[in-house]
Amino acid sequence: MTRANPDCKTFVSLSIAHPSICHSVLQGFDKLTVLRGSVRLLRPCTSFYQSYSPVTDKPHHQTVERIGIDESGKGDYFGPLVIAAVFVDATTQGELTLMNVRDSKKLSDGRILDMAPDIRTICPYSIIAIGPQRYNELYAKIRNLNRLLAWGHAKALETLLDKVSCGRAIADQFGDERLILNALQEKGRTIVLEQRHKAESDLAVAAASILARAEFLLRLKRLSEEIGTTLPKGASPGVELAGRMIVKKHGEERLGSVAKLHFKTTQSVLGKID
Repeated sequence: MTRANPDCKTFVSLSIAHPSICHSVLQGFDKLTVLRGSVRLLRPCTSFYQSYSPVTDKPHHQTVERIGIDESGKGDYFGPLVIAAVFVDATTQGELTLMNVRDSKKLSDGRILDMAPDIRTICPYSIIAIGPQRYNELYAKIRNLNRLLAWGHAKALETLLDKVSCGRAIADQFGDERLILNALQEKGRTIVLEQRHKAESDLAVAAASILARAEFLLRLKRLSEEIGTTLPKGASPGVELAGRMIVKKHGEERLGSVAKLHFKTTQSVLGKID
């Protein structure tokens, strides 16, 4: 641990008046989860609080209530498309900062799966998972990935807004924001949507990225077990090989139950079947 959060006394129900004492207290626990004035131990994770390095973008925005949205699986041939939305306020922001929440792309799969349950515990959230079969049906109708993403983002926002009241949302820049806003307005929802490049630098979006990736990993593992073949992430040559094995074992029709068929990988898979 290089440095403890001097403000952790705000969130931990212990009389801690000095950062050095806070440092020793945190070192004494394998893992802390701070839930509005209480401290409890969860499963061991000795490196969880190695350092205090909060995700920052615009400091004056970081204290404003907001919903962060992010997706996972967009570039993965196998598995679902998952969109997660996370509501963050002043209290949960401090808790997520203490947890060192950051963009899921900077975390290992193990760390993602470890952090996700804690984020779900402290933050209101929604997760929309579109399995491969449903994804293929929607893509056949929509014929545009950005529109499909917008539909998923709007659905995640709509679901979360049933639980919390919030007027501002942040998402990564992937297309015309009107695609999301129009989808929301059809459901009678209005919200100020801020789309940014590298939106994961915002703490709420980073938390959403972790929830989305964790759900993707869990569902990809489940699909692997159901099909009897390990389904790799991404769209590498190993992915193509796994696709060929699935077609040989189960037939071309089964591929659509585990893969996003509009990827060019599908042509490679089907074109190399003996």
